[in-house]
Amino acid sequence: MAHVVCEPCLDCKYTNCVVVCPVEAFREGERMVYIDPTVCIDCDACVPECPVDAIYSEEEVPEKWRHYIQLNAEMAAKCPVITEKKKPLCES
Repeated sequence: MAHVVCEPCLDCKYTNCVVVCPVEAFREGERMVYIDPTVCIDCDACVPECPVDAIYSEEEVPEKWRHYIQLNAEMAAKCPVITEKKKPLCES
């Protein structure tokens, strides 16, 4: 199982989570970050780093955000790896 970035990250895009990922599973989209499920090792390191509580283990994603599981997989295949902290969109 992988972790999933959900709706609270949309137009927020904090990147505190990306710097603690030991396997570079995060991908940077225009409006949020995504987790590549083929790379994520389910270590939980990113979860406490997210200030908006947007990251869930796949099996714990709330029902209203279940579509983010597929969205993360699709977008991770298209977006570049991100490993460095950047200024969040919500603070721009």
